[in-house]
Amino acid sequence: MSASLCIAVLGGAVLAALPGPSFTLSWTHSIEKTEWRESWTISGDRLRLAEARVKGTGAGMEPPPDARLVGGWFVWTPRLDPQERIVLAASTFTADHTLCAGDDCRPLHGWIKGATGGATPGPLELRVCP
Repeated sequence: MSASLCIAVLGGAVLAALPGPSFTLSWTHSIEKTEWRESWTISGDRLRLAEARVKGTGAGMEPPPDARLVGGWFVWTPRLDPQERIVLAASTFTADHTLCAGDDCRPLHGWIKGATGGATPGPLELRVCP
């Protein structure tokens, strides 16, 4: 059986489960208004960051020296250990994250049944479903 990705309240209840084994998370930088994307895979009970890309540079978005420019994106493979979870803050100052699983891309809150598009109070976490 393939692993699933869970969207949950930080440290709490699962709000949605998506089929694995990979997903892409993207958002717009709050200051630079530039898109950032990360491609993740499920590896056992952890999330592994496979690739990061940013569509420009600026405050807090400097690509590392090994990044390469591909189709207008700075692309690189981050050196990050597999993570137990990814914590995503909810903010009224920025648009919702976009999460793509398989061929389906939606605002993060669009994956949650009954979500109205508004931010869920407090941060959400992405983790491998038990």
